[in-house]
Amino acid sequence: MDLVNHLEGRLLFAVPKKGRLNAAALNLLEGADIQFRRENRLDIALVKNLPIALIFLPAADIPTFVGQGRVDLGITGWDQVQEHESAVRATTPGGGCDMVMDLGFGGCKLQVQVPEKGRFAATRDLIGTTIGTSFVHLAADHFAKLEAAADGDPNPESATANTRQLRTKLIELSGSVEAACALGVAEGIVDLVESGETMRAAGLKAIDTVVESTAVLIKSNKPSKTEMRSSLSDAAKITPGKRAPTVTSLDEDGWVAVSSMVEKKKIALVMDDLAKVGASDILVLDLHNTR
Repeated sequence: MDLVNHLEGRLLFAVPKKGRLNAAALNLLEGADIQFRRENRLDIALVKNLPIALIFLPAADIPTFVGQGRVDLGITGWDQVQEHESAVRATTPGGGCDMVMDLGFGGCKLQVQVPEKGRFAATRDLIGTTIGTSFVHLAADHFAKLEAAADGDPNPESATANTRQLRTKLIELSGSVEAACALGVAEGIVDLVESGETMRAAGLKAIDTVVESTAVLIKSNKPSKTEMRSSLSDAAKITPGKRAPTVTSLDEDGWVAVSSMVEKKKIALVMDDLAKVGASDILVLDLHNTR
């Protein structure tokens, strides 16, 4: 099946393809009765019972895809969202993505860490040194505030790496950040801490927290399926059902079936209203009993 050509009419939902959030995110989708089969580890899976396509991406890339409107929703860490927002804040004001809800799993902290037996006791002691991190934008903004405070800036919290020249050198590392100090690459690091076991095993201690993070559901400020969402919302308002309408995906891309209950005396008017908002193949069936 050519999956790319089957995305039309589907809400695109980004999910971490691996890492610490992957298993918990898949468990969440299963609990929500989102039924899919991922073939041969492809990065796209079509949901069987809803007009949704799951897009499997690195957690660090999900805020970018959501922020640009390439996908509509995504699950990732709040740390990754903040790193993305910090990177684009100066060039894309008002853009990016919004948090829909905190999902309550994947808790961790992005912390400044230094050698346990070293000479650094506070983060300000690291000003002017070399810091290793994979979160270069959050780390840069954090040290910009520290340097502004050390320089007597009356409003250091407003300082960012875009508004001042950093004296602290940041080295971007993609993995094994905790080894940077032992290998002499950096005097300190900014890295994620979950249980703290890896940090302690590397002879490091945390002296500051940059961001506290959990898994979050985020949405795009530029959704790609606004017209579809609007039409479905209008139809659901017209035929709300006993409690809520039942929405089922169809084999033909971009189409869903909406089943609901209406009063018999209003059938003709409701059918007219549904036709006006784009509904077609409108059927009326008798319901003999309900409780």
